[in-house]
Amino acid sequence: MTTTYFISNVAPYGNERVDMTLSGGKIAQIVPAGTGTAPEGATTIDASDLIALPGLVDLHTHLREPGREDAETVLTGTRAAAMGGFTAVHAMANTSPVQDTAGVVEQVWRLGKEAGWVDVHPVGAVSVGLAGKQLAELGAMADSRAQVRVFSDDGKCVDDPVLMRRALEYVKAFDGVVSQHAQEPRLTENAQMNEGVVSAEIGLTGWPAVAEESIIARDVLLAEHVGSRVHICHLSTAGSVEIVRWAKQRGINVTAEATPHHLILTDELARGYNPVFKVNPPLRTQNDVDAVRAGLEDGTIDIVATDHAPHTVEDKDCEWNAAAFGMTGLETALPVVHKTMVETGKLSWERVAEVLSTNPARIGRIDTGEFAQGRPLEVGEPANVVLYNPNSPVVVDPRSQLTMSDNTPFAGMELPGRVVATFLRGRATVLGTVPQDGEEGKAAGSELPA
Repeated sequence: MTTTYFISNVAPYGNERVDMTLSGGKIAQIVPAGTGTAPEGATTIDASDLIALPGLVDLHTHLREPGREDAETVLTGTRAAAMGGFTAVHAMANTSPVQDTAGVVEQVWRLGKEAGWVDVHPVGAVSVGLAGKQLAELGAMADSRAQVRVFSDDGKCVDDPVLMRRALEYVKAFDGVVSQHAQEPRLTENAQMNEGVVSAEIGLTGWPAVAEESIIARDVLLAEHVGSRVHICHLSTAGSVEIVRWAKQRGINVTAEATPHHLILTDELARGYNPVFKVNPPLRTQNDVDAVRAGLEDGTIDIVATDHAPHTVEDKDCEWNAAAFGMTGLETALPVVHKTMVETGKLSWERVAEVLSTNPARIGRIDTGEFAQGRPLEVGEPANVVLYNPNSPVVVDPRSQLTMSDNTPFAGMELPGRVVATFLRGRATVLGTVPQDGEEGKAAGSELPA
């Protein structure tokens, strides 16, 4: 059943207020505030305190299924994504079995359809088993019903330059992109945190910035050499920002992402040996945080991606050296970007829409077609919309989050706003900060092409 919503007095992109109607899966009408009339039978939402943005798109999500359903499932992870304002996520390949065949990516894609909270686009592995030795079935995954366009061994670096070159060459045939986890393994053996003053003082093995920067430098040159697209995962250092900036000035087809946690947290947090702050790449210095913010502001960094990495209590609540790397992020991404980039005057809400919706959809090649994501808030476009209250501070409580795991680094932090509603093709997946009925979610999933 199609539901019609009349959203009154909302501010698209934080601009002048309008009345917006969502009907038939599309944005049916946008008129000046106070001039619209709710269609018969429509659900009316008073959005006087809210702004509207296109549904968010995450290019970097770990849903753990298949294989680690004790940490997260496609169902729970996508429900958390909807709660964070997302309408599409790209599910990373480091599952068990690895997403390195058409069969496994189709399984994940199908699970996303059945859950129905957001569109799930599997990321294919670059190498068989993430082992970095042999190319995976890139063409078969691209031709599958999942129509994979993003390939990554994330969690591991494609450190073999020959294999990386072959992957870049291969994906050109179907306009794919290789998303690189930039980490030279020989420079980070047993590394636990950023190499610097803090690591020296507290006695943890350091992770040098050059381990990230050297791989990025190599890969942008390889992309230039073969004329292909390369995307840099979770860029974290000032030097990495400079390399990507140089590559773009040179005309190389490179895009890059920053995570919310690398926009706000620093390696000083490791002093308490709390493994919730252990992440890959590690939290860096304040100078690096400032450089990443500047890179996002000037467009050197194209997107914000969550790198949502849920873990069980057993894997995270232990001594630092034994703890898993990773943090959750789907439910806090938008308010963290609000705090770090909007409140500081570095990004407008229009630019927030670009880095959290438009650009990731374009990079992932999901910005066209009947089920397009990242489209503008205009009449006739798919009704993928998030309503956000920028003046409703919330203190992050892991117990109230919908992800199965509680390894958020923002626990106890006050963030400036909250998602109030999320619409996937005109159907409310979250309404009034409450996720809607799961059966309705499954109905939305069935609308996707079989």
